Amino acid sequence: MNRGSDPKDAGAVISLVMTALLWSLGGLLIKLIEWNPMAIAGTRSALAALMILLFLRRPLLTWTFAQVGGAIAYAATVLLYVVANKLTTAANTILLQYTSPVYVALFGTWFLRERASVKDWVAIMIVLGGISLFFMDRLSPEGFWGNICALTSGVSFAWLTLFLRKQKSGSPLESVLLGNIITTLICIPFMFESIPRDLTNWGPLLVLGILQLGVSYILYSKAIKRVTALEAVLITMIEPILNPLWVFLVVGETQGPWSFVGGVIVLSTVVLRGILVVREKTTI
Repeated sequence: MNRGSDPKDAGAVISLVMTALLWSLGGLLIKLIEWNPMAIAGTRSALAALMILLFLRRPLLTWTFAQVGGAIAYAATVLLYVVANKLTTAANTILLQYTSPVYVALFGTWFLRERASVKDWVAIMIVLGGISLFFMDRLSPEGFWGNICALTSGVSFAWLTLFLRKQKSGSPLESVLLGNIITTLICIPFMFESIPRDLTNWGPLLVLGILQLGVSYILYSKAIKRVTALEAVLITMIEPILNPLWVFLVVGETQGPWSFVGGVIVLSTVVLRGILVVREKTTI
């Protein structure tokens, strides 16, 4: 039976597409919620932690360096992502976060003892050039710091990937679960301050926590075991394309011209590097 005709593999690809679609709703939902960003991040993670805990039932908490490190990196990623979405455009936030594969190549040279190739270093230089274009548009002080938060979230997301790779046995969902719990605990003071008097914000919040973060990571953890690395790279690239599109259609938020050019450079470089890496592995 061909791999493409295996219903399990087809189901995994569908799950990965659903994951990317759910992830792409993050920017829009955060824009719609009139809360302090820390309160949004905390409530979102609390709901996601509940969903993941119900799925795992008996999580395997080993408290290893990799598991705890992954949890801290995850907490930093989701916190910075929400804050960045409130300070800068959704497009800038997601595109700058998607620089993470380049940082994986950079930090992995010593953390995982995986040597970066000449292609990796070329990709790093091109992405750095693309990143610089994001700061050439006219930015308010808030927009500038929003870009900084988004850029830092890419670094923390890279470390999350590295710590998950470090865990050769067990489920990566345990690190995600712990990360959501850490985020919730950090944000509790802001959550109490931001409890709204009306119910208008709870609709987006429930979708954001339960579906966009909780269900998506459950789907991703199951699908990633049955798809190729190339499929994972290409399919999840739906997120940075659709994320700013939803925000533009509903909120009318647009991206600056230099940020658009920088985004094209960053996305193209990350996708091309992913394809080249996979081709090299398949020819060995």
